[in-house]
Amino acid sequence: MASTLKDVAQRAGVSGATVSRVLNGKGNATPAVRNRVLRAAAALRYQPNRTARRLRIRRSEVIGLILSDIENPFFTALIHGVEDVAHRNGYSLILCNSGEDPKREQLYSEVMRAEGVAGVVIATTSDRQGEAGARELLAHGIAVVAVDRRIPNLDLDTVVVDNAGGAEAAVTHLFALGHRRVGYIGGPLSVTTGRERQEGYERAHRLAGRRVARDLVRHGDFKFASGFARTLELLGLPKRPSAVLVANNLMTLGALTAIHDRGLLIPKDIAVVGFDDLPWAPALNPPLTTVAQPIYAEGEAAAELLLQRIAEPKNRVAQTRRLETKLVIRRSCGAHPARPQDRGGSQK
Repeated sequence: MASTLKDVAQRAGVSGATVSRVLNGKGNATPAVRNRVLRAAAALRYQPNRTARRLRIRRSEVIGLILSDIENPFFTALIHGVEDVAHRNGYSLILCNSGEDPKREQLYSEVMRAEGVAGVVIATTSDRQGEAGARELLAHGIAVVAVDRRIPNLDLDTVVVDNAGGAEAAVTHLFALGHRRVGYIGGPLSVTTGRERQEGYERAHRLAGRRVARDLVRHGDFKFASGFARTLELLGLPKRPSAVLVANNLMTLGALTAIHDRGLLIPKDIAVVGFDDLPWAPALNPPLTTVAQPIYAEGEAAAELLLQRIAEPKNRVAQTRRLETKLVIRRSCGAHPARPQDRGGSQK
């Protein structure tokens, strides 16, 4: 049986870490200790595990990506952007899904530290967890970039979109179509995307000289079930809204399902605008009006910033890249756009 590093350590009367440092020519072991280690290794005919050593060397060529919900097609396109940039630059990618659970996000931050990755791109589950996790990673010399959701109170490289502007454009368009009671199903206010999209909804009301009816504002968790439940609440009001803006794609699917379950017609009975223009949006009946964001480009930008930070960890001012959104008008809002607009565009 081949000797192990532990065998060498026991024979030399030192720790395994000391053996590793001596055999790799690192550290400041005394000549006596060095000689004991080398004699023990020779006596036991110890051969270092070259495969493990190569893996340790290459660990710095790995970056991590912690996502908040891998079931959301939005993040599939974002992963694509991150991975393409990583691959072009000789990096591999470790992917973790927190499932919108702060405890899982904390666990995966610890995994990234244990793996010694060079950097991490993170779409956090909450402001609080994002800040705590990022601080720990930074303390261990691991570069961090926030994507999709800002991490307050930290000077981090960040990639986001104009969430408020996108929501404002959607509600302003609905007002122009004659809607007066526009409902809103937003994400949790514990993340910046939830707050910013609601800010845009409210700003559109202020600019139009209208009051926000608080009974029309509901919050979900960016998942299908909450979109379904919150839409049923709006439809159950004594005076239901004539239109609704839903703040992400999965909640929009939940909203559409609730409307169909009630036997209502879109947009005759209620108009709908979603957030995130994914490939299936033009295929719905009627085609879905959405606030589109350049998802693939968000992933690309996040990875580029991360690699820049890895290459130059200090003396660089943190950058925030804010990408633009675009209102893609189809027929679910009650408008009748030209056919080419119905087809939408590619995510990449």
